[in-house]
Amino acid sequence: MFHMASAHARAKSAEPVALQQHAMDNLRFIRETMERAGSFTAVPGMGGVLMGVSALGAAVVASRQASADGWLAVWVAEALVAVMIGAMTAAHKARLVKTSLLTGPGRKFALGLAPSIFVAALLTLVLYRAGLYAIIPGIWLVLYGTGILSAGAFSVPVVPVMGLCFVALGAVALFCPLAWSRWFLAAGFGGLHLLFGVLIAARYGG
Repeated sequence: MFHMASAHARAKSAEPVALQQHAMDNLRFIRETMERAGSFTAVPGMGGVLMGVSALGAAVVASRQASADGWLAVWVAEALVAVMIGAMTAAHKARLVKTSLLTGPGRKFALGLAPSIFVAALLTLVLYRAGLYAIIPGIWLVLYGTGILSAGAFSVPVVPVMGLCFVALGAVALFCPLAWSRWFLAAGFGGLHLLFGVLIAARYGG
């Protein structure tokens, strides 16, 4: 009799522990679901501003090059600098808002952007070997805008709008001679990054 009462008491004392564990599991599931479904809010506004400033500087330096090869080399270097700025400022903002770049919306944002960047790099090599320099600015702008559009589906609403602006600018640049299309790079990677960087920083933080 005493043994049965003791077993019953142990079962009742274990019940709250089981309920608490069940509740914790449910909370963890809800948090992970919200993280997967949420928006990527670590888009760096000030990072966009810095990318815009560096692009405008690159446009000035590139305009002083004596050859198309020199012009292209300056912009390729600028692209690498912009990638570093974007990655570093996004990582910094992610830490501030306590989110991750490697999981949930952050990973989806990166996966949405990466294919367009890869294709742009591949086409740059092909067009360079063919001597078709005039097409490169338009290709860069269109593919970057396409990547931003895809990635922007997992981010704040202003990001896809920026992507559309890049695509529109690139579509015009594709039909312009190099003397004109090179300045479309400055207007896009310089001007649009500055404009939307300020908007993102003002609305969603730096």
